[in-house]
Amino acid sequence: MREYNPNKIEKKWQDIWDEKEVYKTSIDKDKPKFYALVEFPYPSGEGLHVGHPRPYTALDVVARKRRYQGYNVLYPMGWDAFGLPTENYAIKHKIHPAKVTENNIKRFKSQLKSIGFSFDWSKEIDTTDPHYYKWTQWIFLKLFEKGLAYKQEMPINWCTSCKIGLANEEVVGGACERCGGEVVRKVKNQWMLKITEYADRLIDDLELVNFIDRVKIQQTNWIGRSEGAELDFNISDKEDKLRVFTTRPDTIFGSTYMVIAVEHPLIDKYKDEISNYDEILEYRNIVSKKSDFERTELSKEKTGVELKGLKAINPATGKEIPIWISDYVLMTYGTGAIMAVPGHDQRDWEFAKKFNLPIVEVIKGGNIEKEAYTNTDQGILINSDFLDGMEVEKAKESMIKWLEEKGLGTKKTNFKLRDWVFSRQRYWGEPIPLVHCPKCGWVPVPESELPVMLPDVENYEPTDTGESPLAKITDWVNTTCPKCGGLAERETDTMPNWAGSSWYFLRYIDPHNEKQFASKEELDYWLPIDWYNGGMEHTTLHLLYSRFWHKFLYDLGLVSCPEPYLKRTSHGMILGHNNEKMSKSRGNVVNPDEIIKEFGADTLRTYEMFIGDFEKSAPWSENGVRGCRRFLERVWRLQDIVEDGDEYTKELESNIHKSIKKVSEDFESLKFNTGIATLMALLNDFNDHGKINKKDFETYLILLNPVAPHITEELWEITGLKGHLHDATWPEYDENKTKDEVIQMPIQVNGKVRGTIKINIDDTQETIRKKALDDENIQKFVEGRNIVKEIFVKGKIFNIVVK
Repeated sequence: MREYNPNKIEKKWQDIWDEKEVYKTSIDKDKPKFYALVEFPYPSGEGLHVGHPRPYTALDVVARKRRYQGYNVLYPMGWDAFGLPTENYAIKHKIHPAKVTENNIKRFKSQLKSIGFSFDWSKEIDTTDPHYYKWTQWIFLKLFEKGLAYKQEMPINWCTSCKIGLANEEVVGGACERCGGEVVRKVKNQWMLKITEYADRLIDDLELVNFIDRVKIQQTNWIGRSEGAELDFNISDKEDKLRVFTTRPDTIFGSTYMVIAVEHPLIDKYKDEISNYDEILEYRNIVSKKSDFERTELSKEKTGVELKGLKAINPATGKEIPIWISDYVLMTYGTGAIMAVPGHDQRDWEFAKKFNLPIVEVIKGGNIEKEAYTNTDQGILINSDFLDGMEVEKAKESMIKWLEEKGLGTKKTNFKLRDWVFSRQRYWGEPIPLVHCPKCGWVPVPESELPVMLPDVENYEPTDTGESPLAKITDWVNTTCPKCGGLAERETDTMPNWAGSSWYFLRYIDPHNEKQFASKEELDYWLPIDWYNGGMEHTTLHLLYSRFWHKFLYDLGLVSCPEPYLKRTSHGMILGHNNEKMSKSRGNVVNPDEIIKEFGADTLRTYEMFIGDFEKSAPWSENGVRGCRRFLERVWRLQDIVEDGDEYTKELESNIHKSIKKVSEDFESLKFNTGIATLMALLNDFNDHGKINKKDFETYLILLNPVAPHITEELWEITGLKGHLHDATWPEYDENKTKDEVIQMPIQVNGKVRGTIKINIDDTQETIRKKALDDENIQKFVEGRNIVKEIFVKGKIFNIVVK
């Protein structure tokens, strides 16, 4: 037997798979299809760390198993390559982003191939490839045609150092997460996508899919559908009104003040009548340095300023109430104004207590001197005029009816979900395919002229004005209007990297099609995606955005299913040895190249799947890696005890059938660690027996192959098994042979276990009684006493009752 040399073996089989195009896929209607999808990575300069292969290996295991079960499997890979990190790296190192991306993709692909994934590389895509983003632009134009893409003034987080707009999660403590520079709020004319048009369907259609519960909950909570009423509070002595949305119109009699956003337009409209306008401006400046997330955190200290000189009128009581501004009310959420009910809302109560505002209890049962009575879903209305004595639900209905009769409000469904800010003032992104004409307004670039290519320029650094770097490239910006032929200018904002990742799964299906984003025949065959796995951090926005784009294409008749993903699962992170998230700054990154060089790709794959519960995070352990390498070395040595034979060895047959069943089930339910443990136990059984035949070995290699494909292919060939392992069929088990013929049965005396005996599974009660009474341990508790009763459940319980 030659020495186990994974580096030599693994390269050999990777070359064979490539040469034979083993994993290349096409339509095959004689087979059931299985589309397995993992989130495509952003190809960073650091390359892969050992956390990246965990989800890829998991679905690779499932994909390989399904191929053996006769499925036509599509398992593709590509690159989510636009975005700010590449642009920042390019600026810092004076290398064009396209070149940076090309180098990074080359490295990532080399690393992935070295791990032996069964990706169909003929389906590879790259979001920065003009052949790809042509269709991203095409979809945007369809959204524009249908009125779902529009421009609007929107506040953005502006980093004064990076000179770019930041997402809310990139602002920490009023500073840029990356550079620490000051962040201010700027109002910018932005392209928006009207995802709110699909809000109801994005919630309701979750009933059509098999997502894990926590994913469904995240989607539902982010959309935030709520039923209530929209109503107007008049401003005293003014024609203007403040419109609010509330889920609790029944509590309106308890509204003792209002709070509006610091950006509310009525503030500036009436600035001459607001006696403390300078104080308002000072507070507004402080708030402008906070992200939306920081502004709405419930746990923070309440701050605000009263608008002195303006009062609102509670439409139910007719009384004047003060108007305040506070950071926790956003102009971009709801109407930018709320009615505050401090007797029954914790945040309102804290605000009222701090600023000594009135608190009125309107639902019986609250202790308003100590805290807000927030459990108000049930209760009796008090201090509420015609609502007094009503239960909450009845009071809601009555108040909405009263508002509608008085012309003061109406029933309304509201959503937390906001329209999607789609503009980025960056170079490295898809150009938005529109031109602005002084006569015609915004005009689409004709489809025949797509893609609108990014200009190849030397300087792509950000501008001081907040405009995209593209705005400085006048020979690219200046163009003619496709509609009237007059002078026009191109849109210089680019799309976010969310754009390419919102539909990539569709392009995988037909990536080289020049006439369509994918052919209808291919789409109809492969969709919906059978299994999609990715990180929990992407189960909110990415999942939401991609479902939105898919539904839009479904409405156009371009895809035939309303949901793109039938099943969505998520994995836990692999942490550093210090139990912290792997990152360069923490110094705990483990490079898979080093693991492969020292231990082999199969060891890496086995350890990634054996490290623990797939859905939970787990720390990296080199001792664990070494243990998996020792396991594979023991598998390698099995070739020494293999004999001829085409039926399972009798003494091993039951354990083999149990292992087939257990591994088959565990690989499908993401319990890879217990599946591998089963194979480790079966290996021990083989060695304890001292010899196995080719049928035993063949089945073992197929079961292990999805996890460790290289060593198993090599052993298959060395042992002279028929053909190649990758052409084999997944073994089936006989349910009857998974049941033990001899089992250990606990024997109870007066309900307490006093010993165990070996029985045949089909033994009668009489036979079991005799074996029990012959057992020395049981005899001690029965001897000299009368047996008054026996309780027998076949294969499970034998209880002897004595006195």
